[in-house]
Amino acid sequence: MALLADSHGILLINARSGRAAVQIPAPSIMLDDGEIERRVRLIRPMEQHHASTQMMADSHWREAERDCFAAAWTSELAQLPEFSENTLHVVAGLLLPVWKRLPDESTRVYRLQTDQGERIIGRRVSPAWAANAAVAGMPTLTPHAAHALLLDGAATLNLAEGLQLRRSRVMGENRIELAGFGEAMRERLRAYGLFSEIISWKLRFFVSTDANGVAVLGKLLESYPVEQICDREAA
Repeated sequence: MALLADSHGILLINARSGRAAVQIPAPSIMLDDGEIERRVRLIRPMEQHHASTQMMADSHWREAERDCFAAAWTSELAQLPEFSENTLHVVAGLLLPVWKRLPDESTRVYRLQTDQGERIIGRRVSPAWAANAAVAGMPTLTPHAAHALLLDGAATLNLAEGLQLRRSRVMGENRIELAGFGEAMRERLRAYGLFSEIISWKLRFFVSTDANGVAVLGKLLESYPVEQICDREAA
C-alpha cells in the first residue's frame, strides 16, 4: 500500500487468473528500430517483472479497489508453500585442471554446507551445461527433467526436425512454447496434447506448465528426441 503514495502505484487484479499486482512506473527503453517503449513494473507477492504499456493495455490486468486487491493478495500469499525446492548444479573437486572448460558466464566460487554437514566448494553451472556435460553423444532427458528445465527458463531444447522448446512470456505469464513446426505437424501436435492459440495473427503451440505437461512432453520427445540442450543466452 505504501507504493501507492511513494511510487505512484496502481493496484491491479488479473480478470482471468484473479492474481494481484502493484503497477509502478519503470524506465523506458529504446528498441532496435529507435522507437521508445514505455514500460511499467508489476510487483507480485514473489516476483516482479517489466511490461510495456501497450502489452498492459491488451492484457487482462484491471485496476482494483483496495479491499478487492487486499483480499486477492492475501489469498495468494496464503497458498504459497513455506519452503521451495530448487536444483543447483555445481562443479566441485579439483577445478584448476578443468577451469578453462567451465562456462565463462560466472567464475564465482560457492562454498556450501548441507544440513548433514557435507561441505561442497565449486562453481555453479547452468542446467543446460550440466546436462550436456553429463552425457556422451545425444543428450537424454526424462519428461520430468525436461519440463523442469524449461520452466526454469535457463535453457532451450533443440529437437529433431528443427523443432525447439523454450520458455516464453505471453500476456504476462510464463509458458512452454514449441517453435519450428510445419503445417503438416499441427494435427499430430494437438493429438499429443499441445494446445494452440492465435496471437497477433500467428498460430503458436504450447505445452501445459502444470503436471499434465509432463505427459505431453513424453509423447513429444518420443517422436522428436532432444538433439541439443542450449543455454538460453547462447540460444
